[in-house]
Amino acid sequence: MKVTRGDRLSGEFQKEISAVISNKLKNVYPELSTIISVTSADIAPDLKSAKIYISVFDTDKEKSKKSFDIICENAGFIRHELAKVMRIRTVPELRFHLDGSMEYGTKIDKILNGLEAEDNDE
Repeated sequence: MKVTRGDRLSGEFQKEISAVISNKLKNVYPELSTIISVTSADIAPDLKSAKIYISVFDTDKEKSKKSFDIICENAGFIRHELAKVMRIRTVPELRFHLDGSMEYGTKIDKILNGLEAEDNDE
């Protein structure tokens, strides 16, 4: 299996973007949700663009949407902060996408727990 440079950078981008969001962006925007994770980073082979998948977990759907919007609006700031940390010539343009896998997993977990409760009642 051939590993490209984009694949190698993907993990590093995930770690650094998560650090920028949790430290610097939360200092500027305290209304950000408490649980924000970078679930995946797909970097184009030419390193010009990157799709960053963000999962925002909050009990209030409006607050989680607002948090995602804040992250999207500050893509330039996050890219600028990455340029300070990463040792690459150009930092790709960041495009954020909402990843609903955490919510989906929670939903499936509740369904499975409900099935276990029904089995215990019988």
